[in-house]
Amino acid sequence: MNRYLLLLQKIHIHPLLWVMIAISVITANFKPLFLLMIIIFVHEMGHAISAHFFSWRIKSIMLLPFGGVAEVDEHGNRSLREECMVVLAGPIQHLWLQGAAFLLYISNVIDVSNYQLFTFYNLSVLLFNLLPVWPLDGGKLLFIIFSKHWSYQKAHSYMMITSIIFLVFYVTAILLFSPTHLNMWIITTFLVYSLYHEQKNKMYSCLRFLMERYYGKQTQINRIKPIVVDESELVYHVLLQFQRGCKHLIIVERNGTKVSEMDENELLHAYFANKLTDSKIGDLVYDY
Repeated sequence: MNRYLLLLQKIHIHPLLWVMIAISVITANFKPLFLLMIIIFVHEMGHAISAHFFSWRIKSIMLLPFGGVAEVDEHGNRSLREECMVVLAGPIQHLWLQGAAFLLYISNVIDVSNYQLFTFYNLSVLLFNLLPVWPLDGGKLLFIIFSKHWSYQKAHSYMMITSIIFLVFYVTAILLFSPTHLNMWIITTFLVYSLYHEQKNKMYSCLRFLMERYYGKQTQINRIKPIVVDESELVYHVLLQFQRGCKHLIIVERNGTKVSEMDENELLHAYFANKLTDSKIGDLVYDY
């Protein structure tokens, strides 16, 4: 239990949230913000406790003016099942929160107006987080689903494209139904910035995935998946075909005929240890 209590030390409140708290207190409008903060806190702690259970490296739990972020130092080499459980641990918290609020309501601990207000915020946060837009929980689940079928790079690209499409729909809905809602535009700005930042650093993200794999941090291998390549292909381009949850056997061909095969660790070692960043697969065949 003590190791879970240590998670509280990783909680940080964004400076803008302190400003919003001060404004809400001055304007006597603190109750809605307080309810929202409770919901977001429990949601993020759900992620953090689940991640801690699986021994993930948790960097911080940041409470923002419009949400929260449980930041972890993992880069795609945990099992897809494990990552799915960590992602879903946030939305699941809304179920027992709603049940607890209902019990308080039928026990006359809270009145109908407070119950309705809590229900509105609880469902709003839940449904919003399930939107298939990165970095929301829905976007992360989308990445996990795509990762079951495609390489890390392709799954990431498809996730980004889908996120942008749904974000366009989201912005269109705001323009049609709530164009003057300031909070909506603040959240939209955050999502746009997050997608821009993720797209800008997509190659860095892929390299971190490969680097963690090289250092042996792939925790679960579901199947062996051969990758058939021509000897003229670059090492880096072959590495971009690596998929999560798979162990790869590299089949090297020359003019359509198999000439050699190598374990994925040989390829990773050549790239990261021997710095053969511009080499072709054929060069490694002769070396090994």
